[in-house]
This record gives sequence, C-alpha cells and structure tokens, in this order.
Amino acid sequence: MKNILLATSECVPFIKTGGLADVAGELPKYIDKDQYDVRVILPNYMAIPEKYKKDMHFITSFYIDLAWRRQYVGILESVIDGVHFYLIDNEYYFNGDKPYGDVRWDIEKFSFFCRAVLSALPLLDYRPDLIHCNDWQTALIPVYLKDGDTFQKSEYYRGIKSIMTIHNLKFQGVWDKDTVKDITGLPDYYFTADKLEAYGNANLLKGGIEYADYVTTVSETYATEIQMSFYGEGLDGLMRARNGYLGGIINGIDYKVYDPETDPYIKHHFNRATFRKEKSKNKKELQKELGLEVDEKRFMVGLVSRLTDQKGLDLVDCVMDELCSEDMQFVILGTGEARYENMFRHYEWKYNGRVSASIYYNNERAHKIYASCDAFLMPSLFEPCGLSQLMSMRYGTVPIVRQTGGLADTVDPYNEYESSGTGFGFCNYNAHEMLWTVRYAKNIFYNKKREWNKIVDRTMEKDFSWAGSAVKYENLYKRLLG
Repeated sequence: MKNILLATSECVPFIKTGGLADVAGELPKYIDKDQYDVRVILPNYMAIPEKYKKDMHFITSFYIDLAWRRQYVGILESVIDGVHFYLIDNEYYFNGDKPYGDVRWDIEKFSFFCRAVLSALPLLDYRPDLIHCNDWQTALIPVYLKDGDTFQKSEYYRGIKSIMTIHNLKFQGVWDKDTVKDITGLPDYYFTADKLEAYGNANLLKGGIEYADYVTTVSETYATEIQMSFYGEGLDGLMRARNGYLGGIINGIDYKVYDPETDPYIKHHFNRATFRKEKSKNKKELQKELGLEVDEKRFMVGLVSRLTDQKGLDLVDCVMDELCSEDMQFVILGTGEARYENMFRHYEWKYNGRVSASIYYNNERAHKIYASCDAFLMPSLFEPCGLSQLMSMRYGTVPIVRQTGGLADTVDPYNEYESSGTGFGFCNYNAHEMLWTVRYAKNIFYNKKREWNKIVDRTMEKDFSWAGSAVKYENLYKRLLG
C-alpha cells in the first residue's frame, strides 16, 4: 500500500472558501483504500467551528526555525468518515475569522505551514510516499522537500514525490524577493529565473511548479489553455516547458449532497424518469418564493456565482435588457463586485416579476435554483474547472456556457442534426454570441419540447461524481510511484 498526503489550505468540513475545500475533503473518500492510504493535512484555523475542534486530539508539539523566527508547531488529528486529518496548530498564524487576508501576511503564514508540514512528518506514524500539494499556499513543500541544505540531509525525506495541483493560476503568492527570502529562509540561489523568481519578484506557485514531480490542473482544457499567453497569467512559458509533466483531471461533486431524489432543500423530488412531471413543481415553488410570475411554461434561467469579471458578467451587463425579455425569467444568486451587485438589483427593480436578484449567498436557495430552473448560465472568461454546471446538470437544468476550461470538458454543445449534446455552448468571448446562444436554447425549449427533454435526460445521465475523478488520480499516483 502507498501513502498519499494531501496538503491544503482549506478542506470541508472544517473550513471552506471555494472549490479547493471540496476537493481536499471529498477526494480521499473515493480513492481505493486497498491501494492507497490518503490522509489530509491543513492549518488548524481559529475559525474552524467548535463542533469539529472538540473531536480533534493532540498528538505532539515542537518548535521550528523559519529563517530567524522560532515558532511553535502543534499537531492535532481528527478522523471523519474513515479519513485521517492532521491539523497544524499555531495561534499566531492561524487566528482570525477567515483563512486568507493580506497577501504579505498570507505568504508568511503559508511558508510557515509548508515548513511545519515537512517537519511534522517524522513525528507521525505515517510516512507519505507522495505529497499532493494544492495551490500556491502549499507550493513551498516541493521546494523545501528538494532543498539539500535542510530536508534532503535526512534519509527520511529522500524519495518522497510531490504533485502540484493548480486550481486557479490567477493566484500565485507573489511578493518582493528580499521579503520572501527573509520569510522562507531559502538561500539566494533559489531566487533566480529558473526557480522562484518571476518578473523581479518571488513567486511561490512558480517554485512549486518548478520543483514538483508532476503538475495537474482541474480540467484537461485548462491544462492546455494555461500554456497560452491569454490564460497563462505570466507563467505560460513555464507551463509549456513542463508540458511533458502536466495534465488535467476534472473535479467531481458529491452526488449524495446534490441528489434530486433526496435533496432536503427541495419540495418535489425527481429523477430521470419523473423530471417531466415533477421538476416544474419546484419551478412554481421558486417563482412563488421569489415573487416572480408563476408560470411553469416560462423559460427560467439561473445564475449562481461570485459576481466578478472572471465569470463573464460584463457580457451579461452588455445585453441584460435583451436577456430580460418578456418570454424569460432570470434568477441570480451571489455576491461580489459592487458594479454587478448594483446592476442586478437595478434590473430586478426594472423588470419586477421577471428578474430576481438575491445579492447574498444561501446554500438552500442555490439548491432550489439548480433544481427549479430550465437553464443555467455560465459565460466565464476563464474557468479552471467550474462546479455549478455539474450541479445544474445533476438536476436536469441545462447549462449554457462559454466553451473554456472545465466548461468545455463537461458540457457537450447541442447538435440539432444529430440530436446530441448536454447543453449549449459558445466559443468567442462576445456578448451577442452569448445572447444568440441563450435565444437558441430558448427556441428549443419553447418550440422543440421533445428535443429539450432529451437534452435534460442526457444531462442527468452524465456521471460527474468523485468516483470517476478518483480513478484518474489513482492512475497518476501509480504512474509516479510504480
């Protein structure tokens, strides 16, 4: 049996700000336990709810040197659903009500975390054959692991492999070289163009990419896209150089949490056999709840998202009046940039009865939107993986997406001549191309109902549970470890 340690800055059920937490919490459950012992290590944030803290037990503590700083490291352990979680304790770094804040402080915090993870390993009854690192917050682990002045001096660390998974290349952990040198304690020769230096600054993610044995992203298309200057965030040259050690594995979703047959947040449960009769009942319930005109035959489009430029909302802004036409309803849920929050509030006022804008996040309402709408809009500028389209498809809500990243990998555009596809897609980042695609979907909904129901049937047939993704990770682990 091989040991895999998954290092992460967030993880369900302890703490979550995005999709990374779902990956860290769900993937270990689905990896073949006869072949791999997968455990997770993360910071013990003060913000972790007390109900999880009370089940943690203390293993040991010690001190480490982080450059000129001497810092306490506590190791706690918790076992949930058969998965072992180790938590690195240090109140100085992991206090506060959220895991991330000021970038400069985060760089010091996670530099400490990376060094503490490696320093803790010999004190655990568990030596990993491979450390699976996630995003820039854990990117120093592959760097420290290969450092001949520290960890490589010990026989214990020799032969431990590492994988670096990029969940979003936009976030890299960048600060000035002198400060990062001071924080990390790494010698000068690490801060050159072939290591951690990029455009005059230190870049932690770049270090992880350079030193990891393999690099993955959260979809195959995104792995290709980040080798292009438009998507590469300044690291496209490095990604092309590492092309032979780069691949993409799509994330999954928890099919027990997102299940139209058992979901506690929806009133009328359904499956592939019953959606024609039952799904529209949820639609009427949501229309009533949101103050929209109650009409099960009205084309209803949902959008659950962070309200930011990355999500393609400038395209929506450009054609919002056309999207709010009389034969369509538009339901929005999310928070983000003030310009988009105010835009959606304005259109709710302007098109009362046709547009609902909930400018906050509520998990129950999100489930209701996935289960009630006819279509789901995701016109992203870039999308490393995307989870909302997977959730909507689980409930037979047809995705309308821009063909980028994980959206291109998971949504097959409808082909009316072959009667195939699981959604609608457009390629160019263009507002009127998006509008044309929405209108095309609406036309199929109104005028070719049998075809629409076939699309819904195919979306619900797709399996994007963690089981499929876990097999791909197993194959990668096997390739690296033999």
